Amino acid sequence: MTSGEPDVQRRILTVLVGAQVLSGAGLAAGITVGALLAEQMLGSTGLAGVPTALFTIGSAATAAAVGRISQRSGRRAGLTLGYAAGAVGSGAVVVAAVLGNVPLLFAALLVYGAGTATNLQARYAGADLASPARRGRAVSVVLVATTLGGVVGPNLVSVTGGVATAWGIPALAGPFLLAGVAYAVAAAVLGVLLRPDPLLLARELATAPGPGGTTAPDVAGSRAGVVLGATVMILTQIVMVAIMTMTPVHMAAHGHGVGAAGVVIAVHVAAMYLPSPVTGWLVDRIGRIAVAALSGGTLLLAGVLAAVAPDDSVALLTVALALLGLGWNFGLISGTAIITDAVPLASRATTQGAVDVCIALSGAGGGLASGLVVATAGFPTLALAGGVLALLVLPVIVATAGARRATAG
Repeated sequence: MTSGEPDVQRRILTVLVGAQVLSGAGLAAGITVGALLAEQMLGSTGLAGVPTALFTIGSAATAAAVGRISQRSGRRAGLTLGYAAGAVGSGAVVVAAVLGNVPLLFAALLVYGAGTATNLQARYAGADLASPARRGRAVSVVLVATTLGGVVGPNLVSVTGGVATAWGIPALAGPFLLAGVAYAVAAAVLGVLLRPDPLLLARELATAPGPGGTTAPDVAGSRAGVVLGATVMILTQIVMVAIMTMTPVHMAAHGHGVGAAGVVIAVHVAAMYLPSPVTGWLVDRIGRIAVAALSGGTLLLAGVLAAVAPDDSVALLTVALALLGLGWNFGLISGTAIITDAVPLASRATTQGAVDVCIALSGAGGGLASGLVVATAGFPTLALAGGVLALLVLPVIVATAGARRATAG
C-alpha cells in the first residue's frame, strides 16, 4: 500500500489486509488443535492426521468454487462466500465436539477447509488492479497480512479453550469458536467494504476506450505462462510440505522435545510470509522468472542443509527450515504474478482457482509421500530429494521460454 498505487487500489488492499488478518487468526487457531481434537474424540492417534487431509480436500474443492464464483460475479462474491463457508464449518466443528459426533466432525472439517482456500485466493484479488510493474508487491501485501493473524491465533488457544469450558464446550473446540467468528467477520468486511470489486473494475478498465486504465493488457491465452506459473507453485508446495511435515517427526526421533520442534516450525512459518514485501519488490524489479529460478535454488540449499544437519543441531535445522519457507515464498509470489500476467481477464479467476486446486492436492500428496520416504530411506534422503525436485523449475523455465516470448511479442 504505497504512494505509487492509485487510490482505488490502496483502498482495496486495505480492505483485503483487514480481512486477511482476521482469517489468518481463524485459520491458524483451528489448524493448531485440529489433530488434537480428532485424537481426543477418537481416543486414538491412528486417525489424528485425518483433519489435515480433510482441510486439504475441502480447500481444493473450495478453491475451484471460489474461482468460478469470482469469475462470474466478482471477487467480493467469491471471497465472501468462501469465508462464510469457513465460518459455518467452524461452527459445525464445535457442535460435533459437543455432541461427540465423529462423522459430523469429519464433514465439518471439510467445510472448514473453505477458509484455507479463500485465505490463499485473496492474493489474486490484490493483483487484479495492480499494474504489471507492481503486481508482485500487491500480492505480497495480502500475503504478509495473513502472518499477523497467524501469530495471534495460536496464542489465543488457551484463552479460547477457557471460554469454551466456561460454556460447557470441550476446551479443544475453543479455537474453532475463534475461527468461526474470525471467518464470519472477514466475510462481512469483504461483503460490505470490497467496493468497487477489483476483478469487475479491471474488466471495465480493460474495455474502456482510450488511455488511463490501471492495468496493462494481459498476455492473452499464454498457455506457456500458465504452465510455468503453476509448475513453480506446485513444486514449491510439494517440497515445502514434505520436508516441513517430517521435520518434527525427525527431531522427536533424535530426542528433541516438542518445544524445540515448535521453535523450528515457528521460524519456518515466519519465513514463509514475513519476507513477502521484499519478495514482491524483487518480483517487480528483477522479474518473475529470476525469482522463480531463485526459489528452486533456495529450496535446494534448504534440502541440502536439512540433509547434512547433525542430529543434535537444532540451529542448523532451523536455518534449513527458514530457507525452506523463504523458497516457498519466492515460488508462490513469482508464480502468482506469472499466472496473473498470462491469463486474460475473461478467464482469470477460473484459471487461478484451478491452479490453486492443483497446489492444494500436490501439497497433500507431498505430505503423504514424505512419511513413506522417511520410513524407507530416512529424513536426509527426503530433504535432499526435495531440494533436487525443486530444481525442476529450471528446465520448465527453459522449455516455456520460446512460447512465452512469442506470445508476448
